[in-house]
This record gives sequence, C-alpha cells and structure tokens, in this order.
Amino acid sequence: MLSTTVLMPQMPPSQSRNSGLVLGICPDQLMQPPTQPATATMAAKLPPGELPLKEKQLASRPIRCWPPPCFIVLVSLLEIVVFVCVGSAPPEDSQLIYRPDRRLQLWRFVSYALLHASWLHLGFNVVTQLLYGLPLELIHGSGRTAVVYLAGVLAGSLGTSVVDSTVYLVGASGGVYALLAAQLANVLLNFGHMRHGLAQLLAVVIFVSCDLGYTLYCRQMSLLEYQPSAGPTISVSYIAHMTGALAGLSLGLFLLRQLDGSLRPRLLRWLALGVWATFSGFAFAFNLVNTVTAQLLAEQEGEVIKQHLLHDLGMER
Repeated sequence: MLSTTVLMPQMPPSQSRNSGLVLGICPDQLMQPPTQPATATMAAKLPPGELPLKEKQLASRPIRCWPPPCFIVLVSLLEIVVFVCVGSAPPEDSQLIYRPDRRLQLWRFVSYALLHASWLHLGFNVVTQLLYGLPLELIHGSGRTAVVYLAGVLAGSLGTSVVDSTVYLVGASGGVYALLAAQLANVLLNFGHMRHGLAQLLAVVIFVSCDLGYTLYCRQMSLLEYQPSAGPTISVSYIAHMTGALAGLSLGLFLLRQLDGSLRPRLLRWLALGVWATFSGFAFAFNLVNTVTAQLLAEQEGEVIKQHLLHDLGMER
C-alpha cells in the first residue's frame, strides 16, 4: 500500500526556533490554487453562449402558453359585434350607454365601454388594447389583466360622473388607458429584467402624451363649435382617459408580478392600493349622495306641483 510521506528537513535548532515555519504540510497542499467564488466557477464551466441558471429562469418565466390570452381578444370581439349591431350613433335611450340621470342602473357604469361613436373610435381602441393588452396578459395572466381593464372602465365613468356630471359616455377609452398605465407600471417594476426597457417606457409616454394632446384639442374645438340648436354633439372625455390611467397605474403597481420572483416593497403596494381605494370611495360616495339628493328633490318638487294643482282645481285640503 502506497502512503504519502511527509519530509521533515533537518535544520539547526536556532533556525528552527526563529523561523516560525510549520514543516508538517504536504507538498500537494502548498501547490493548491486559491479558492474561486462559486458563481465565477459555475460561469466558467458553462459552454460559450449559454446563460447562467438564474438568467435562464428569468428569460423563460414570463411567457405563458396556457391558458391562452383570451380576455382582451373576447372583449375586442364583443365591442366589434355590438358596434355592428347598434351602429355608429347609439341612441340616447340605449340600455348600455352611461347616463347621469340613470345612475341607479349600475350596469351602465361598465356597459358603456361596448358602445363607440365611429369606426375610427372603435378601431383606435381595439388596436391599442390588442397591442398593449395582449403582452400584459401573456406575462401576468388573464385575471390580473381583466381586473385592471374593468377597473379602468369603471374609473372612467365614475370620474366623468364627478367632473362632467351632465354628459353621456360611450367608448372603452378608460379601459384602454388603464392598460397603457399598467404597461408603464410593468416597465417600472421590471425595468432591470426587460430588454429595451427604456424604449418601452418612452413608447408609452410618447403615445399617451400625443393622444392626450389630441383629446384636449378635440374637446376645445367641440366647445367652440357647439350650437344649442344643432342638438347634442360628440366630444372626447379627457376625464375618462385620465381616471382610467390612474386606476391602471395604481392597480398595476399593486397586482402585477415582478419577473425575478421577488416581492415589491410593502409600502409601494399599500400606497398604490390606497390611491385607488381613496379615489373609488370618493366617487362612489359622490354618486350615492347625488342620487339620493336628486330623488328627494324630485319627490319634494312633485309634492309642490301636486299642491299647486289641487289649489288651482279648488280641491285644497
């Protein structure tokens, strides 16, 4: 049997005491290279062009093939079908249009998104929600995307009922702007793990800025050209756009996933949820108080009219 021999060279006693060297070490140990970090060793062993395990997981995690992204596609098809059936000029007595005098019909706060004023209006909304909604749905799932979209639609009608409380509302612009703002939240949450994150961020900002500028321009032109004798005119509701974007950004920061699997700061989650809950609570309370007040005034006015009628007929009690 072979054995490792440790050589002990002979040294004078004076040198052995003063040198401080430990001579009982195997020569193989003296030749051992310094230890490298584990990550560097693993990266060195990978074949050329192959990603480390963590980056490979990040690259393969976002895209979901099943279940397929069905929500945005179904909503777009439903909007097209309703437009074909109703036409480009939905009647004011439609059961889907949002009307401030029919606030008790709660479905109108969401169903107005199925109606559109023209083919251009419909085409712009459908194309935009497909371009920005499908990638979100592929990454974050249909459930989160549906919540963001419907919250934007609801925020659009609630915001309009508070600020422009006399207008009728059609179009899915609130939901579309919620998707745009959610895409912005997605870029902010996953900027370090996205390819061309800065380009995506600039694309959303430039698109929203141009559309908001066009919206404000159309709104001012419609107000300047308004003639009471011509009947109701069609104008763009910038409030629905802005409140839909606010809902999409806040719920996007609260609901959307981070691609590396880490948790976002709890303060950010609660702040985003608090902004959305505060706005929604105020809008619900405003509509509730206005609706109850309007009903009480109508009942009092009806009682006054009834008393005047009885007086004129000589039938006063």
